Amino acid sequence: MSYQVLARKWRPKSFETLVGQEHVVRALTHALNTGRLHHAWLFTGTRGVGKTTISRILAKALNCEKGVSAQPCGECETCRAIDADRFPDYVEMDAASNRGVDDMVSLLERAVYAPVAGRYKVYMIDEVHQLTGHAFNAMLKTLEEPPEHVKFILATTDPQKIPVTVLSRCLQFNLKQMPPGRTTEHLTHILESEAIPFEPGALRHIARAGNGSMRDSLSLLDQAIAHGAGQVLEAQVTDMLGTVGEDHLHAILDALAAESADALVAVADGMEARSLSFEAALQALASLLMRIALVQFAPAAIPESEDRDWLLAQAQRFDAEYLQLAYQIAIHSRDELPLAPDEYTGFVMSLLRMLAFKPEQPSASGSAPPTKPSGGTGKAHPLPPSTMLAKQAPAGAVREPPLQGNAGTAGAVKTEANTAVPDAHNSAISAAFAHGDWREVVRMLGITGMVRELAQNCEWADCTENRLNLRLSEAHRHLYDINRNHIPRVESELARALGRPIKLNIEIGSISGQTPAQKDALERIERRAQAISALESHPFVQELIERFDATLNEETVKLL
Repeated sequence: MSYQVLARKWRPKSFETLVGQEHVVRALTHALNTGRLHHAWLFTGTRGVGKTTISRILAKALNCEKGVSAQPCGECETCRAIDADRFPDYVEMDAASNRGVDDMVSLLERAVYAPVAGRYKVYMIDEVHQLTGHAFNAMLKTLEEPPEHVKFILATTDPQKIPVTVLSRCLQFNLKQMPPGRTTEHLTHILESEAIPFEPGALRHIARAGNGSMRDSLSLLDQAIAHGAGQVLEAQVTDMLGTVGEDHLHAILDALAAESADALVAVADGMEARSLSFEAALQALASLLMRIALVQFAPAAIPESEDRDWLLAQAQRFDAEYLQLAYQIAIHSRDELPLAPDEYTGFVMSLLRMLAFKPEQPSASGSAPPTKPSGGTGKAHPLPPSTMLAKQAPAGAVREPPLQGNAGTAGAVKTEANTAVPDAHNSAISAAFAHGDWREVVRMLGITGMVRELAQNCEWADCTENRLNLRLSEAHRHLYDINRNHIPRVESELARALGRPIKLNIEIGSISGQTPAQKDALERIERRAQAISALESHPFVQELIERFDATLNEETVKLL
């Protein structure tokens, strides 16, 4: 018995087994079950997302011997014939090779005759955008008013090239690219059903390489099975694809966190030895940095997955601003690779640039070290110009150390500007604290980044001599999950300002008053309303309105 490739063996034969196109399935199901059948459908989308598959399922739904419905039986002679591509009333035409007016006229001449074996004649024209202008003109009249027994299904990867006269006569559905997560789930299901051993990391590489096409992903999976002699292992898949494994990306992040140049160079050397793509490595690194940043700002956007806990841990290792910088370095370095003497050199320089511009972690003595470890060798090299990117603060201002390295020691170091905070500043914090003005306390403490986001969204609940109770809404629980290890830093800043130890307790519950963030938002609204009012009453603006019948576009009003 000949082998059948996975893309054909696992081709969906019903709407229930179709993956990733729920919006299209929902619309077609409703139309079929209610009998509201259009005469022409247009399916658009990249290759391998299910355009032809949906066409065949739709043809079965229209011609199933058990009646028109969204659930064709799949067992009658008609359904089996369509699946086997031998049903006389279902015609698939490739417009890439049959694009002329004569081909279209021949098809339309046959369309007028009644179906041979089915209920409807279904004509599927693939890559319809490749038809000539004359061929489109030939089909317009029939497409607008086809015989009752004819249904047209058009498919294209480039709808921009289809004349608007054709688009206006079709019911259009845009098929989405497959998200890597959905592709990985489907590949997992297939391999488990086929009893083929695999590693989850290997499937994630295949899903990303498939670039949104399920068919391409299945073709790569077939290749991986052959390459791995009946199993799908991550190391073999990365060799096959020439992609960078997660172990390399994790090693890069570990080296950046440890500020080890030697470790970064070792990663690059290992990739060069395996002839891995440095361009693909920068692309994968940028994607990973984006996911970590997303965890910091919108953790709910990251679905539950095997690496979710790892991403949360990385979100605590790196400062949010540094992640944005590292992302920019990764994407720009990818564009600059052709300009480098060779790709290895360009890649190493991009990693060293990420290290050079990493914000300094000053020493506990309060003075910045003149040199910085070079990555495990014990040697020292000149301090990189990371201060060019650091936020400059006036002398005596409070600055927050970067959120990086060991979370337990974050905040134990101070910049030189922090070593002598004026007594007046501490007194102001103490006064605001005594009056329960949490918003003013947060402002004067000078904390920044995600820790500030947590403090800003907390409400002052109550306070004893050595304990401050704050309340955080359930909607902002993720801020506590990300920053719980950095709360001692806020306690330390408070204790230093108040002159006594203070314990910070954050409970999750309903907000009864207003948080600093809510107060700031209301203040911005009020300031914006005042600005709009001032503009509307300005003589010059009033003159423009009167003379030219102008209106003030309030959306363009920006607060400085």
